[in-house]
Amino acid sequence: MQPTPILVIGATGKTGSRVAARLEASGVPVRHGSRGAAIPFDWEDPETWGPVLHGVTKAYVTYFPDLAFPGAVEKIAAFCKTAKEAGLQHLVLLSGRGEHHARLGEEVVRSSGIGYTLVRASWFAQNFSEGYLRDPILAGVLPMPGGMVREPIIDIDDIADVVVACMTEDGHQGQLYEVTGPRLMSFAEIAYTLSQATGRPIRHIPISFEDFHANVAQADGDFVADVFTGIARETLDGRNAEICDGVERALGRPPRDFADFAVDAARSGAWANAA
Repeated sequence: MQPTPILVIGATGKTGSRVAARLEASGVPVRHGSRGAAIPFDWEDPETWGPVLHGVTKAYVTYFPDLAFPGAVEKIAAFCKTAKEAGLQHLVLLSGRGEHHARLGEEVVRSSGIGYTLVRASWFAQNFSEGYLRDPILAGVLPMPGGMVREPIIDIDDIADVVVACMTEDGHQGQLYEVTGPRLMSFAEIAYTLSQATGRPIRHIPISFEDFHANVAQADGDFVADVFTGIARETLDGRNAEICDGVERALGRPPRDFADFAVDAARSGAWANAA
């Protein structure tokens, strides 16, 4: 009998690609939830939701680009309704720390009638190696608002390990895992750590939220910039300056330190285009 596949919504994204790869490496069949997949999935086309959920009992759900986007909570609610009707038994949702709309999305999942696990994540370490901050770091700068606010940066590989455990082991349903790194770091400390790992000077440049908006808009457009700046204004006020034990509770081990991430990322060529 063919094993039931696990659905990974956002299978081409930062966390989804890692979750899918880990599941497949362990022999678990995966149904990739993306627009280019064999059974396509598109958040903007509810007609695609039923087919991708057919015959699936477990799903990892990320909302692109963020749960704070206008309409995201309503789409999560509609998706949960479709998923329950399709027979989904366990939904693992990726959420964000300190975000009002992310909390609303969590509550939708809690009240959906589907078994759930919530993974509430802090700032991704990979934002500096794969995301919109990579190019500035290649140029030797880290321009960020928020002053000396300190964040417990989380390695996405830890998030993926937590999600895979939730999907493949007993005892995780109904849990909220607030996942953070093992220490608080300011953006100046992050820049220094990246300098140490890359062997090149990288300087933190404190900027205003208006300048942050302009930087994101130049790369991704005004709409994305509006939402990301709203998230930055909301969360870079010290509310997340707390270390949580989600990784250790889920996996029985401590989370990975940002310095270890930075060294490995540099060795793998993450910033190889630097002059």
